[in-house]
Amino acid sequence: MAGARTLAKGKTKLTVLTTAPADEENPTVTELEAGIQASGVVLMSDFAWSAADSATVAEDSLEDLETVDVFDSSTYNLGITLWRLIDEATGDPDPAAEALWEAVKTKGTEFWAYARETGKDSTEAWAAGDEIYLGGRVAADNPQRLDGTGFIKRRIPLRNRKMYNNITVATGA
Repeated sequence: MAGARTLAKGKTKLTVLTTAPADEENPTVTELEAGIQASGVVLMSDFAWSAADSATVAEDSLEDLETVDVFDSSTYNLGITLWRLIDEATGDPDPAAEALWEAVKTKGTEFWAYARETGKDSTEAWAAGDEIYLGGRVAADNPQRLDGTGFIKRRIPLRNRKMYNNITVATGA
């Protein structure tokens, strides 16, 4: 049976860990399920969680007739926009509902995040063997206020510290 194309909407599961997994390249189901399930509060339209073109080095010898670039450091395009969650009774931000905001709001804060984008819905639990298209340790920059339209939200630029492409969820605790 041939594979089928799947629309991406509602298929990206993003989980944030504020405590390092035992092996950041092989997070377990238990570690991921204990994390902040962030997909429901991250804006899809500008979600940036991807490898980008790697840096290259071109050092030609005097006899080379063509430049040959060699791949160097990996680079990443990383950032999230999240909605602020407001207590309807007080009109103030609701820290109890804003686990993701609390985890990423301070410049320089490091955390681990892992994203799955498969045929599973983003609300489905992590399972051993799930493909993580990108995960690892990142640092947050200062939150940025956007244009003030729509819901109250903040953009958080992120910088990679150590990323892992195309890994799988490990079994165990």
